[in-house]
Amino acid sequence: MDEARKIVSDIQKGDIKPIYFLMGEEPYYIDRISEYISENILSEEEQGFNQMVIYGRDTTVDDIVSNAKRFPMMAERQVVIVKEAQDLSRTIENLTSYAENPQPTTVLVVCYKYKKLDKRKKLIKAIMKNGLVFESKRLYENQVGDWIMKNMKSRGYSISPKASQMLVEFLGTDLGKIDNELTKLQLICPKGSTIDPETIEQNIGISKDFNNFELRNAIGERDTVKAHRIANYFAQNPKDNPLVMTTSLLFSYFSQILQYHGLPDKSKGSVAKQLKISPYFVKDYVVAARNYPIKKVSQAISLIHETDVKGKGVGAGNVPDGDLLKELLVKIMN
Repeated sequence: MDEARKIVSDIQKGDIKPIYFLMGEEPYYIDRISEYISENILSEEEQGFNQMVIYGRDTTVDDIVSNAKRFPMMAERQVVIVKEAQDLSRTIENLTSYAENPQPTTVLVVCYKYKKLDKRKKLIKAIMKNGLVFESKRLYENQVGDWIMKNMKSRGYSISPKASQMLVEFLGTDLGKIDNELTKLQLICPKGSTIDPETIEQNIGISKDFNNFELRNAIGERDTVKAHRIANYFAQNPKDNPLVMTTSLLFSYFSQILQYHGLPDKSKGSVAKQLKISPYFVKDYVVAARNYPIKKVSQAISLIHETDVKGKGVGAGNVPDGDLLKELLVKIMN
C-alpha cells in the first residue's frame, strides 16, 4: 500500500509524528508500520529506557496517557506502542485530551486492529491535526494477486500469474499468512528468479494440477476428463479441498462470466477492469463465455447454489462432498 510506504519514507526523512493511530480490518500493515517504528525510531541503546510496549487488555487510557507524558531518558524521544488497542474501544475516546496536546518528545503508536473509528469523532480529528491516522483496509480477493506480484517485485523476484493465483486460492486474503509464505520462498529461491507453479507445489505444498484454479479452467474449457480428475482428487483429500470453498469460487467464476456476457466493450483492457481480473486471464473468460451462453451460465449459478446448500447439510442426506461435486460437474458440463 502506497500510504504505508509513505509513512515509512517520511520517518526515514525525519518527519516523525507524536501520534500514529493505526486502525482497520487488515492487520498486516498495522503490524508492519508499528514494527518499523519499534525498530527504527530509537537506537538499540536508547530502546532499553525509552521504548515501551503496552497491551490494551492490560492497561487503561489513563495509564497510556501517563506513560506518554513522561520525558525520555538520555534520548531525544521515547516510543510508546499500544498493541491490541481495540480492547479499549469503550474508553478510547478518553485519549482525546492528550491527542489535542501531545507530548512532543513522545511517539505514541496506537494499534487498533480489525476495527476503525469514525473519522468525524473528536479523537480522530485531534489526531489528524497533530499526528497521523492510518486506515488499513482489507483487500478484496481480486486485488490480492496483484499485491503478491508487487510484493515479490519489491523483494527482487517475479511470480507468474498462475502461481500468484494458486497462493490466493490456498491462503485467501490474509496478507500476514501470504507474507510468511513469500518469505519462505525468498529464503529458498535465488534472488532474481521467477516463482512458478512448480516452485509453489514443491515448497508450499499446493498442487499445481489439482486445485480450484485448475478446476475452474477445466470447466470453462469444457474439459470433462480434467474436471473429473480434479474432483476425484478433491474427494480423496476433503480436508484440503472443502466443498464450501469450491462452490464459493465457482459461484464467483460464473457470476463473472455472466457479467462478461453483458459487457458492451469486450476489449482485453475493458474486460480486465470490469471483471477486476488480471489481463493475463481475460482469454480464459472469452473461452468460457463461448462455451457457456447466458442461459447455461444462469443454470450453472442455480446448480452451484443448490450444491452449496446440500454441502451444508440441507437435503443431501449422507452424500459425501466429493460425490456432490461430481454430480455438480455432470449437470453443469453436460
